[in-house]
Amino acid sequence: MPFLLRVELPDVPGSLGKVASAIGEAGGDIEAIEIVEHRADGTAVDDVLLETTAMPDTIVSACNALDGVRVVWISRYNAGGNLFLDLEAVEELTANPAGALDRLVDLLPPTFRADWGLRLRRNGNGSTAVLHGTAAAPESLDWFDIARAAHVESPDENNVLAAAPLIQDEIVVIGRRGGPELLDSEVARLGHLTALAVSIAKNA
Repeated sequence: MPFLLRVELPDVPGSLGKVASAIGEAGGDIEAIEIVEHRADGTAVDDVLLETTAMPDTIVSACNALDGVRVVWISRYNAGGNLFLDLEAVEELTANPAGALDRLVDLLPPTFRADWGLRLRRNGNGSTAVLHGTAAAPESLDWFDIARAAHVESPDENNVLAAAPLIQDEIVVIGRRGGPELLDSEVARLGHLTALAVSIAKNA
């Protein structure tokens, strides 16, 4: 069963090897590792795509038992997903930090096998405005009051939706016409990718 694990670890030689060994001893088979970020505080953030028949809690416990290591999250990774596609999206956002938020919207459909994506703003009078949307996105949409990435209820039966906070009074929304339902792991990825886009845009 495929899982995607995001882990914080000391940015020193040997740390990644210890994490890999812990995952292997807990019953995980690593298929790919991508370094997401090197931080100024001496830590790194890595994504690990792995296959396992063990309980994910076992792998999380094995990693968290290592000194300085913290599992940020672990989620089922849908069979149609591709770790590198997510990271390729991040590379595109990094290439143009000033336009990262709109570019994120453009990348949402291919990244999540969705039909459309949009960036929605809530105005002071309670109305909403679509700031940027892909070709198939609706021209208008009601606001979703969310604190983190979540499944949201579609105003019609033809779309399956998920949304994530972007910046103050802005969210991104993705939609699939007629399903299938967005998996919890996909919603988690949406939240993570959106957070990365915000971080990149702030550094523009």
